[in-house]
Amino acid sequence: MKLHTSLLLTLSLAALTACGGGSDDPAPAPTFAPVEVTVAHINDTHSQLDPIAATELTIDGVATQVDLGGFARVTSAFQRYANRTDVIKLHAGDAITGTLYYTLFKGQADAALMNTICFDAMVLGNHEFDDGDAGLKVFLDHLRAGTCQTPIVAANVQPKLGTPLAGLSLNEYIQPYTIKTIQGVRVAVIGLSVKGKTTNSSRPLTTTVFEDEATAAQRTINTLKAQGLRHFVVLSHLGYEADKALAAQLTDVDAIVGGDSHSLLGDFQALGLSSSGAYPTQITNKDGKPVCVAQAWEYAKAVGELNLHFNDRGEISSCSGQASLLVGSSFKRKGLDGKFVAVDDTTKTAIVQSLQSIPAVRVTELDVAASALLTTYADQVTAKKAEAIGTASEALCLVRVPGESTNRSAGVTGCEAANTLARGSDAAQIVAEAFLAGSLVADVAVQNAGGVRIPVQAGTLSMDTAFTLLPFTNVLVELKVNGQQLKDVLEDAASAHLDAAVASTGAHPYAAGLRWDLDMSQAKGSRFSNLEVRDRQTGTWSNLSLIKVYTVATNDFIASGKDGYTTFGPIYASGNYVNNYLLYTQTFVDYVQTKTALAQAISRPARSEYSHKSVITKAGAALNVN
Repeated sequence: MKLHTSLLLTLSLAALTACGGGSDDPAPAPTFAPVEVTVAHINDTHSQLDPIAATELTIDGVATQVDLGGFARVTSAFQRYANRTDVIKLHAGDAITGTLYYTLFKGQADAALMNTICFDAMVLGNHEFDDGDAGLKVFLDHLRAGTCQTPIVAANVQPKLGTPLAGLSLNEYIQPYTIKTIQGVRVAVIGLSVKGKTTNSSRPLTTTVFEDEATAAQRTINTLKAQGLRHFVVLSHLGYEADKALAAQLTDVDAIVGGDSHSLLGDFQALGLSSSGAYPTQITNKDGKPVCVAQAWEYAKAVGELNLHFNDRGEISSCSGQASLLVGSSFKRKGLDGKFVAVDDTTKTAIVQSLQSIPAVRVTELDVAASALLTTYADQVTAKKAEAIGTASEALCLVRVPGESTNRSAGVTGCEAANTLARGSDAAQIVAEAFLAGSLVADVAVQNAGGVRIPVQAGTLSMDTAFTLLPFTNVLVELKVNGQQLKDVLEDAASAHLDAAVASTGAHPYAAGLRWDLDMSQAKGSRFSNLEVRDRQTGTWSNLSLIKVYTVATNDFIASGKDGYTTFGPIYASGNYVNNYLLYTQTFVDYVQTKTALAQAISRPARSEYSHKSVITKAGAALNVN
């Protein structure tokens, strides 16, 4: 009897081992219902609530002006998802700052329009902190005043208890993630805000902690995975290149929906636009599994639709989608006199039919209710916007870094190849010239590319142009630096986007009264050469002296060492500067109005006056110097 019992026990143990029941065997992988998820998303709207009129696209090979974007058009685009149960609606940050809507209403107008959509989550962008934690709280309170109650997510941002964003509890305003249930399957949306750019280029409280993005993301994924979740979407405000790098560092991540770099992804060549990559861009994560990366350009011009297909292990089996430009149904084309005029009804119908076969653009009318809501704010803005200050005889193109892949001036006549030219940003150059004119004593003026927000089209310049071009509350200051420090600060600024783990292309420098040759393929310290300074009185150029002391006019933001301008920081901290207490936007207004009083229009400077004499890209390519 004892032998029989022992034999039975041995057989039972063998059976358990054969069935995988041994204690050392891994637990079986959980299974989930296969599910398809649609992520509808926008990013970097920057208070651009009105449509952008007279944007030029190529349609059927013909230059055509369209009414592009506008938040009421975004609302209309999102209406198509109203009765669907498979959709997650996301805003990837930088909702505010950029136009008079923010200047006058401090986020109230933005929040009201966002609440016509009811996003499932929004991540904090760096510009959300431009007016500090207290200013951000004002915007978030406006957002909460509606019925949507959009979750604000940022797993790597932690305000200090008792400060504006954590008055009662640490997660009073900001959560690390939110969970959306799609057809019975839980999908986690994890927020990530850009660390370096926000702390260097915005104004959060020093007590608000910004953690390393990858560390915070992986920790949050691991925590949720331990709770049984297997579907992870990162809602990122890090930038396209950083998103691709992040995807490769993380386990278990399935998709990254991003913002910050204003990247247009997809094939838009037929429309005359260049893009920064494929939509979606597919990367392999640390597990060797696919990650789908998406972004939807800028300024409410486009809506992205990312289609994610999950298998029964909660893994991505495939992804697809499209970022689509939102245009109205009115069109203009050049007449016999070369001027754009409205097309006739027959041509209009043909254009609409043609666009229906192009996924990269979608004819979308403005949502009536959202338009009516916007009107309550627009009426107050209109009077201020309408104040003319002068004219531009030609377009002033917007570029961050000469040679960058995306043309930020796309659709502006005269700026078709602006991003490929060595001179870089006409708009930033003119702003620097305005700074120099606004200072009575400065030898040179320096401006960071990111402080200049839009290209300027030829024609009438208004107060709206000025406040959209220069929307921040920066003031003009003057610092005394020697030539070596001046060269060092240029090297600092370029390094902030060439060497930093998270590139801040907005740091790229422009100057008036100072010019250089730039080779971005070199190491920091050797990128800027042949620096020359223009004598303010005679206009004569001479070599920069490394020991001579120069007075530099700039905005107080970079003067304080922000946005990578670290050499300026200690000088500013010592109090060795003069504050003109003149809003930097006003210096531009004054510059334009002075020209107007002399019956002169604003135009691009002579090529010899540009700060960039020549440029070699990081990849070693020499740009066209004309």
